[in-house]
Amino acid sequence: MKISAITLGLFCAVTRSGAFTPSSISKTVSTTAPRAFGSVATSNLNLNTSTSLNLLQRNKQRKFNNDAKVSKEMIDEEEVRALFSLWNSALATGDSRIVASRYTTSPVLLPTVSDTPRTDFDSVKDYFDAFLLKQPQGEILDGNISIGDGWASDTGIYEFSMGASGDKVKGRYTFLYIQENGVWKIQHHHSSVMPEEIAMGKTITESEVQDLFGLWNDALATKDPKKVAMRYAKQSVLLPTVSDTPRTDFQSIKDYFVNFLKLEPQGTILESNVQIGMNIAQDCGIYEFAMGATGAKVKGRYTFIYVWEDDQWKISHHHSSVMPEAFLGPAPKPAIPGKKELKKEKKVNGTKETDAEFA
Repeated sequence: MKISAITLGLFCAVTRSGAFTPSSISKTVSTTAPRAFGSVATSNLNLNTSTSLNLLQRNKQRKFNNDAKVSKEMIDEEEVRALFSLWNSALATGDSRIVASRYTTSPVLLPTVSDTPRTDFDSVKDYFDAFLLKQPQGEILDGNISIGDGWASDTGIYEFSMGASGDKVKGRYTFLYIQENGVWKIQHHHSSVMPEEIAMGKTITESEVQDLFGLWNDALATKDPKKVAMRYAKQSVLLPTVSDTPRTDFQSIKDYFVNFLKLEPQGTILESNVQIGMNIAQDCGIYEFAMGATGAKVKGRYTFIYVWEDDQWKISHHHSSVMPEAFLGPAPKPAIPGKKELKKEKKVNGTKETDAEFA
């Protein structure tokens, strides 16, 4: 079931004060309807106190959840699917508290990339603190809806576009919705990776491996060392071009790029050699950087080893080095076979050794 861009726009509830129900997707939104849990007059709040800030946040959550108010005894399939869109709009806010407010007071979240079941507001929020850094936006590819008395379920396959990295990730989902305090909430959410990709390995082509360099290069263009460091795996090793110190964690990798990005580097691969294994890929060769801050161009040798981690390809190892002949002088060229040479005989420990004849 497709929901138009206009319809999705109606779900941005954090920017309006009116109530909204799933059944009114194509109807005029009322701006005078009462709030599900009452209202808070924010103009009288003292923003210098933590209590006032908490009230503001709760009011924002209430306004957002007004879009899922129960408007009739039974919910239909279009309204069930709209609840996913509302959750997806909560992801788009980047606020883990708003996302967590879409779940009931006693939920069970079995997340994609954590072994720990999340069973209350704080633990659900904690999971989304990290997940929202990827700037995810989801789309249902194949969904199956069931509706009962006071509940509804939506199960199938969804795909996330990660705005922070450009990756696309498929997964399997189950949402169980129930009515809580007059609002449709998520009682249970189970999300899992596609199992065949675990058994068979995540598929990737040679050109897709080379495109991963483009994601890293795009991160350089942001001039944000944090975004560059996020391209690396949790247990990665960076052997940088102009530092003797191996970088083996997020903070030390970020620290290296703080200075490197001041040169405004943009890279181009000149020669690439790709190899692909199960959930691992290698790209090594020669690249060249144009330094926007100085106008200089610098060649180097590179090795990138990518691994499939947390539903995206990350850099497990990055080794970058200068072109050695610039410092050591030209290396001897490999011998090229030429004309036939005469066989030579010489004594070696009392035995005859015949030199090979070159073709």
